[in-house]
Amino acid sequence: MKHPNFNIGILGHVDSGKTSLAKILSKVASTACFDKNPQSKERGITLDLGFSSFTMEHPKSPTGELLITLVDCPGHASLLKTVIGGVHIIDMMVLVIDVNKGIQTQTAECLVIGELICNNLLIVLNKIDLIEKRKKYRLRLCVDTTA
Repeated sequence: MKHPNFNIGILGHVDSGKTSLAKILSKVASTACFDKNPQSKERGITLDLGFSSFTMEHPKSPTGELLITLVDCPGHASLLKTVIGGVHIIDMMVLVIDVNKGIQTQTAECLVIGELICNNLLIVLNKIDLIEKRKKYRLRLCVDTTA
């Protein structure tokens, strides 16, 4: 028996940590996920839609499980058409924001796309582990300039 499926699109600005989030959550990876494309590796960015998945318990499912498919979308401005193609198959959107950079151009574009196409939105504030280092650096700069 097949699991019911729920598709989650992972969107956001380039280098916000979308692919890393998909890797951490996934148990099954397709052949086109996690930047396996040689050009993606060379350029250090996602160029294609990546698909990966995991299952979770769901008591109302005939199998007792729900298959969650993650659609990892590119974040680069030149790949907006690819993002638009990906959002047509999603049931929910996860908007990933790098807290150190805040809302950037593609973050805003993805938000608009999501509002038009998807009713379910979750915002993930990513790279929070880097905030403390940044605050320490700013404090050090303030101390150094006043001495």
